[in-house]
Amino acid sequence: MIDHTIEMVAMKSKRYFRYSFGLIFFIGTCGITQAQDTSKRKTIDITSTYKPVLRDAVKLNFPAALPKLDTTRPLLNYDIPRQQVRVPYQPGTLKPIALETDSMLAWKDNQYLKIGAGNYHLPYLQGAASFGDGSRAFMSAYAEYYSSKGKLPFQKNNLGDFQLRGSYKVSDDHELSGKLGFRGEDYFLYGYKPTTLEFSKSDLKQRFQTVDGYIGFRNTNPTEYGISYSPTLTFDAFAGKNDGNKSTENNFVFNLPLQKTFGKMFGFNLGFMADLTRYKPESGDDIKNNLITISPALLLKTPNVYIHTGILPSWDNKEFTMLPNIMAELTTNDQRFSLQGGWIGYFNKGSYQRFAGINPWIAAPDELLNHRIREAYVGFKGNLASGFIFNAKAAYSEQKNVNLFVNDQVDGKTFLTVYSPSMEVLQFHGELGYLRGEEFSFTTGLTYNNFTKIGGQTRAWGLIPLEVKAALRWKVLKDLSFKADLFAWDGPAYRTKEGNARKGDKAFDLNAGLDFRVSKKLNLWLQTNNIFNNNYQRWNQYEVFGFNLLGGVIFRFGQN
Repeated sequence: MIDHTIEMVAMKSKRYFRYSFGLIFFIGTCGITQAQDTSKRKTIDITSTYKPVLRDAVKLNFPAALPKLDTTRPLLNYDIPRQQVRVPYQPGTLKPIALETDSMLAWKDNQYLKIGAGNYHLPYLQGAASFGDGSRAFMSAYAEYYSSKGKLPFQKNNLGDFQLRGSYKVSDDHELSGKLGFRGEDYFLYGYKPTTLEFSKSDLKQRFQTVDGYIGFRNTNPTEYGISYSPTLTFDAFAGKNDGNKSTENNFVFNLPLQKTFGKMFGFNLGFMADLTRYKPESGDDIKNNLITISPALLLKTPNVYIHTGILPSWDNKEFTMLPNIMAELTTNDQRFSLQGGWIGYFNKGSYQRFAGINPWIAAPDELLNHRIREAYVGFKGNLASGFIFNAKAAYSEQKNVNLFVNDQVDGKTFLTVYSPSMEVLQFHGELGYLRGEEFSFTTGLTYNNFTKIGGQTRAWGLIPLEVKAALRWKVLKDLSFKADLFAWDGPAYRTKEGNARKGDKAFDLNAGLDFRVSKKLNLWLQTNNIFNNNYQRWNQYEVFGFNLLGGVIFRFGQN
């Protein structure tokens, strides 16, 4: 059995060997045959539709990682306050200053004419015109005229005013300016008592005429040594005429202010002023009233501190007086609150022209004295981000040669100028306002004066002890504006014909007006005065106009 098996295996092995040998021989024969056929080209037949392509490269993405918090640096909160208009509480005269031309806007010559009429005013005319190139030369003209007549006999008033101003830039750093004007006023002395007295129109007519002007020269930029200067020369020729009597007055004022700066914090001021007056009454000798002052001062100015330390040597008609000139102001870092204080001295010039501007029913004065004030004050002012502004002041002053006005003791229609050699005044003044850009503004103020130690007189004749003022300006619509003004005061003291002291009546006067723009060249306006028709008296025996209405149109030229 075993042998048979071995035999079967041997036979199968021989069979596999024969098959393998035959297959090798066939492959070798085919290879030799192909090697011998050199005429046939080698080709590869591809029957598949697959086309290999390279894969698009993958774009690398860099994801952003949040930075770590830097806890070593402080977090700064910026609190920028709203800029508000800051109203100074110290009273002063308004003086024109040069306004730099906006180079982004083309200069335009503008003119307007305002015409109106009312129950007391007929007519009312006002006009102005400006000329110039806007860079080197500028000139403006202003004119006003009105005639008014009240319900009382001879309650009349006429005004004619013309002003011509100009400036010329003589070089890049210097400017020359000037003014020439004429003003004529007619008043009638209707305050006589008893009212049964008879007068003619010429007996009561009082006329004031003024020719004035000034010449100024200033450097628009400080010199290389940090010096600024602006000398001016002002002149006035004034005349007052009543019932054939005429008094004249000439005033010349030369003012030379100089300022030297040392860096950004320090400065030095030096001013010289000569105010010369020559008054010629209808009868008697000419009167000279000359005042000369020199004002040296040291300045310290930082964002939080302002200190002005100086003196005011003065010669009042050759009488020497030394006055203080010290002012200080402390301001918070956000510029919203300031404390103020000072010890100052100054003069109010005694002149016929100034007295007539205060009381137009005065008689020509017999004497001219300069009013001298030495004042100490403290106060504060500030503004809030919501638009409110406020300021307050308390002052004590010693005054010399205070000019007062009393009725004459014949019929009382004219006022005589008298003087108090000395007087002490305690004053409190406060203001409060709200501003909202150019669309709305409201301000109100109160002034209280306590007159004591009045030398030479029993009362402070004609001076107001308590006064309240308020003003409202409101742009209701784009083309409609509204305004209102309130004046109220406690009655001042006056002297009767018998020489007794009396107190005047209280006053309350409310005025309101509208301005409506119809087109670029036409406006309509309306003004109402003394709305409550109060018959009060600012000066004894002179009743003011009652309720009066005035309206008209405004024509504008030179606007497209």
